[in-house]
Amino acid sequence: MRARELALPLAVAASLAVPASLGAPAAAAPAAPGCDPTQTTPVYRGEVPSPKQVLGFDLGERPVSAAESDEYLETVAAKSERVVSGTLATTAQGRPLKYAIAGRPQLVSKAGLAEVRLEAGLLRSPRTPAALAKLITDRGVPILWISGNVHGDEPSGTDAALKVLRDLGDRADCAATAILDNALVVVLPTQNPDGRELKTRQNAYGFDMNRDWFARTQPETDGKLAMLNQYPPAMYIDAHEMGGTSFFFPPNADPVYHETPEQAVGWINDMYGAAMAAEFKRQGIDFFNRDVYDLFYQGYGDSVPTSAFHAAGMTYEKGDASPYPERVKEQYLTQWVSLSAAARDRHKILTEWRAMTVDAYEQGKAGELEPNQIYNPPNQVDRPVPDRKVRSYFLRDDDPAKRAGVRLIVRRLQRMGVRVERLARPLDVPDFKAYGRPEAETTLPAGTYWISMAQGQKHWIQAMLNEDSYTPFPYFYDVTAWSLPLLGNVAGGSSGAVLHPRAVPVRTPAAPRPGHEGKAPKLGILQLSATSSSARESAGWLRHRLDRDWKLPFTLLTPADVAAGKLQGVEVLLTPDGPASSAYTALGDSGRTALQQWTRGGGRYIGWQGGTQLAARLGLTTATLAEPTSDIPGTLFRVQVDDGSPLSKGVGGTAWNFTSYDMVMKASSGVAASYPEVDSPDWFVSGFQRGADELGGTAAVVDQAVGEGRSVLFAAEPNFRAFTDGTAKLLYNAILGPDPAGAPHVTATAKAAQQAAALPSYESPIRVSVKTAEAAKAASVLRSVGATWTETRAGGVVHYVIDNPEGLPVDHHPFAATLPSRLRKAGVTPVAVTLPR
Repeated sequence: MRARELALPLAVAASLAVPASLGAPAAAAPAAPGCDPTQTTPVYRGEVPSPKQVLGFDLGERPVSAAESDEYLETVAAKSERVVSGTLATTAQGRPLKYAIAGRPQLVSKAGLAEVRLEAGLLRSPRTPAALAKLITDRGVPILWISGNVHGDEPSGTDAALKVLRDLGDRADCAATAILDNALVVVLPTQNPDGRELKTRQNAYGFDMNRDWFARTQPETDGKLAMLNQYPPAMYIDAHEMGGTSFFFPPNADPVYHETPEQAVGWINDMYGAAMAAEFKRQGIDFFNRDVYDLFYQGYGDSVPTSAFHAAGMTYEKGDASPYPERVKEQYLTQWVSLSAAARDRHKILTEWRAMTVDAYEQGKAGELEPNQIYNPPNQVDRPVPDRKVRSYFLRDDDPAKRAGVRLIVRRLQRMGVRVERLARPLDVPDFKAYGRPEAETTLPAGTYWISMAQGQKHWIQAMLNEDSYTPFPYFYDVTAWSLPLLGNVAGGSSGAVLHPRAVPVRTPAAPRPGHEGKAPKLGILQLSATSSSARESAGWLRHRLDRDWKLPFTLLTPADVAAGKLQGVEVLLTPDGPASSAYTALGDSGRTALQQWTRGGGRYIGWQGGTQLAARLGLTTATLAEPTSDIPGTLFRVQVDDGSPLSKGVGGTAWNFTSYDMVMKASSGVAASYPEVDSPDWFVSGFQRGADELGGTAAVVDQAVGEGRSVLFAAEPNFRAFTDGTAKLLYNAILGPDPAGAPHVTATAKAAQQAAALPSYESPIRVSVKTAEAAKAASVLRSVGATWTETRAGGVVHYVIDNPEGLPVDHHPFAATLPSRLRKAGVTPVAVTLPR
């Protein structure tokens, strides 16, 4: 280590010379022998009013409202010297996100909390001397988080968390005292108050906030992560609901992301999972694990706490078909048992939490990536992590058009505790591997950002800056690619060489300033359906981008509005994803004619996915669309961008297109962005794919003249979850940029319309692909659960697209969650299983 790296911890060590100043014992007291966390009779001091005294009913009788949750939380904080409260964010609809912190009175004082934060920061720093780290692990406490209701229509975790808070604030028995003596507990009863009030899974902008963790696009997520960085967890509970009556808690299903610390997996499986399994068996409560819920995508409320904070990040799911009192009771049980298990092993947790940081630093220094592993035999590793050293990542900053995107990534990294430096001089790198390119000797210019892997945050650095996620097992609860540089379409890469750059630390860049360039046209958003989950989400992501990032006002329209003549005055119409066939019907003859005439009369129609299919049916393009025969569950592909197109401004010659079972689009003219040929050096895929060769040479974006107007059509979502910033720039240019010079005019559209009309309309389908030899067994499994499906065959693979007309996510679907295990028991080894998000 360099001398300057040791200076801070040594200085801090001097400030901790009198650790008993807060009244903390030299070592926290273990639970009294024979004190069972669930069988001990609760003893209340009576200082905190019961929920019934405050709200008029007991927790579990019915779901509390967001306001009632806040009221009771603040009551406990006001009445108990063990609890303090605060607000970590404000939602889009103006509701506060209230949290409470519970612990011994000395710990929750202003000075005590500062001490806990300082000690946690020291344990997370590999620069902290071993003697100081041991002092902290001997007398300190882990920070344990309980959170609920990230999905607004899954309410019971909130009520259970409030019950836990009341118990920590007022109980005087040994079970409560054991937790208070050995932990600091952060309680976040509801992560999504807008969704709770709306009774929707998503928040007010249509975001599933259990997918937003790394991107932090939503204020609720951003505020939560800011708080987590102040109070970094050793345990994080994310309480959900699912279909049925059973309860899920870990161990998780495969795949598990390769940069998941083994000690954390051990906690999840052997400490918490084992403790809950024992208690549920004792009480005769039905539960399951190792199926359905994986630990792979780095946007979840379990995976991010694990890889970014080395916590035991855990998803708990209770079946929503059970009576509400039962749901709250079992949620409370898992939360209380987990807290008790952590308190019992306080010293082990702190010691191993510290060890994970040191191990990560040593791995990063050696350039070692964690390998892919299987946690649930007989599953087998599908893709190993390459045996290549990675000691450094670099982000280039020599393209002024990409500077804002680069700084956004730097900001995201630094706000998660990653050290970022900048080259003061040019650096010769013998093995620089630019994203999606072979290694080559390269000289990186001064000003390039350097991120050394020799950090305690090594796992998170790899998760965010990876070239590929190396999906170990072909089962997809969510997407398989999320690399920040690829999503932002910025230049960079990695090196495994031992380098000694002349570099200087950089300050955290300011948040991007929202706004747009030039005069804003009058925008309309045509939301294809009010009930379709894909339409609500895609339109919501777009509304957020326009409102929050680009400050572009718009009018939200329905097919009925178009039929009623409300396109008048709109200059640019944005049509996101949604069911094109039902929208086509809903438009009626008058709406379809109005939309055709509006475009041909000078309107600019911009569509994607379902919006593109609708345009083709209306004769607004010559591009033809076909259903994919590949398996692409959420993957980044490099695409070539026509530098003569106005869409290319600030984008460059290539971009990274996020694709997820999207239509294959072919066009002979007006192609603004296209997939390279498969044998081209430009062909590169980040994430999982099988059969993606069918995309080679096809169109990703088409820009054509339609009469006096224009249609710009994307095959895939350019604004996926509002974090695909690179392709969002193409969309921004489509909205604000000029018409292309000499754009081809749409003439022969009949074939495109005919093919688009023949496309099936799926709503969040389940997809299962198997080898032809196993098709009969797979079909038998599907029949056994009452599934209906569409079947296609290509390249020795049979693809089943299973109907999900209500658009239910996997955790609320009647049989989606059990399909992987049913297929395994039937002797089927799938090519891919993709469940509805």
